[in-house]
Amino acid sequence: MELAVKIKNVSVTLGGHFKALSNINLDLPIGKTIGFIGPSGAGKTTLIRGIVGSLRISSGEIIVFNMPAGSVDLREQVSYMTQELSVYPDLTVKENLKYFITMTGQPRKASGNTLKDILELVDMTNKQDSLVSDLSSGQKQRASLAVALIGSPKLIVLDEPTVGLDPVLRERLWSLFTKLASQGTTLIISSHSMDEASRCDDLVLIRDGKLVAHSSPRELLQSTDTKTVEESFLKLVGDKE
Repeated sequence: MELAVKIKNVSVTLGGHFKALSNINLDLPIGKTIGFIGPSGAGKTTLIRGIVGSLRISSGEIIVFNMPAGSVDLREQVSYMTQELSVYPDLTVKENLKYFITMTGQPRKASGNTLKDILELVDMTNKQDSLVSDLSSGQKQRASLAVALIGSPKLIVLDEPTVGLDPVLRERLWSLFTKLASQGTTLIISSHSMDEASRCDDLVLIRDGKLVAHSSPRELLQSTDTKTVEESFLKLVGDKE
């Protein structure tokens, strides 16, 4: 199986004493939607930051597309959407995208088509001339996602991308995630919402910095003899305590 990410014996200690991650081992496949699922404070964001190379791990190694996480050659292959707004509020949606298209070194000739395609993907064409500061929280989320899509990265890492979105918008975004994965893009999507887990191809359940389970939703339900991912999670956590 070709891997997007290989995580070997990774531990992270923050502030010299808090163990945010403890001995994580994972093989994450290419071209799948991979859910990092767990309660707030479980260690999802810490693991994500290790994968994108913005956090130094205390021990172990993370390999992304056969290169160490954070390698210069990965900059055009990996994009990261944080929980915070990642666009400039005093610019329009279009101005933000033009800026980031230029900053990521996209060919100038193709920039017009790139802008048009991305706006359509995130359903923001009718808001392209609006200031980001005037957008709703859901629209701001989609503007940030639009930036993450620039350059057609091979790995898109999204930290809580659907927080605060209404059900219709959430459904629309998940349809986009599924479409991108079908085209060969790997998506890592963190969420504390268990009901979103069933939408993923692959699940990584995390609690207190430790790996609870890694499997497909179907395999998880079968192995725990439960009907929902939340029930599975609770059963697995109970078994470990």
